[in-house]
Amino acid sequence: MTQLGTLEDLPAAYRDALTAHNLVPLWPSLRAALPYDIPARRTRPIAWHYADIRPRLLQAGELTPIEKAERRVLVLANPGLGLANMQATPSIYIGLQLILPGETAPNHMHSPSAVRFVVEGQGGYTVVDGEKLPMDKGDLILTPSGLWHEHGHEGSGPVIWLDALDLPTVFALEASYCLEGAPQVLRNQPDASQTFYTRSGFVPFASLNATKPRYPLRRFPWKDAKAALTALAGVTNPGQPVQLAYVNPETGEPCMPVLGFSAIMLRPGETITPWRRSASAVLHVIEGEAQAQIDGVTLDLVESDTVAAPTHARVTLANRSTLRPAFLFQVDDAPMQRKLGFFEEFES
Repeated sequence: MTQLGTLEDLPAAYRDALTAHNLVPLWPSLRAALPYDIPARRTRPIAWHYADIRPRLLQAGELTPIEKAERRVLVLANPGLGLANMQATPSIYIGLQLILPGETAPNHMHSPSAVRFVVEGQGGYTVVDGEKLPMDKGDLILTPSGLWHEHGHEGSGPVIWLDALDLPTVFALEASYCLEGAPQVLRNQPDASQTFYTRSGFVPFASLNATKPRYPLRRFPWKDAKAALTALAGVTNPGQPVQLAYVNPETGEPCMPVLGFSAIMLRPGETITPWRRSASAVLHVIEGEAQAQIDGVTLDLVESDTVAAPTHARVTLANRSTLRPAFLFQVDDAPMQRKLGFFEEFES
């Protein structure tokens, strides 16, 4: 490897002159910006355990009324990136949000795209652009960039969901902002996208000659995803990942532009080693129990626990039960990396 010159090699007067003109020499910092082999990473493999989060989230419900919070959320912050930066990975924001019976999280829209993945409770709903979407455990609900959305709770007991946003990327681009709005007027077609896109391979006939909606399917029910994973497991060889992507039914592309979402099934006693990828990821246990080994760090997980994996990480996932399957929800930044042209996969 080339031995590069250091900043100290340069005369002090020259360095001062560069600083005075807002200039910086590249070569002393070149390897920090372009390290060999794999990127320099501050993201740590870390688990957030639901048993630690839930009581503190419920306490937040006692301490802070929804009117004072707008969104009552505890953010899952990776210590390697700095807790104040509110990043699970450099590009992925993850939070757990609580809404209590009778509460309404007010209508707003924002430039970051978001999804809601329901962790606990019944009776919650999200309204997106006038479409009322029920929230049951394991459901994935899209609230894309620029679309008005609000949340409510018509049941009993707490409703908690996982928020996943591309906020770190949008914020870094100095493009993150929000607008408040009046409560939405509900259309007379609740959960309409589920009616229009009931089965894969079928789309409304009228859509063949119409402008394609950017986000035609806004709720992905867990019961459908679980059934599809179970069917796929029956035709997938042992050791091969059983994994399904959440996609736009009109295009087959990822359902959101920056972050990707998928569901994984680990059959009883199964261990898988996915290919190493340039994308960072967050994994959340929907059902069952699992063990994740990420760059040599072993993390034991139970239902509703969440774990972060850095870019280029070596990952092994194991089902800790020999009797029942485990199901995981994955968020990654592969769609953005593909669009930018640097996504990679490696066999080891």
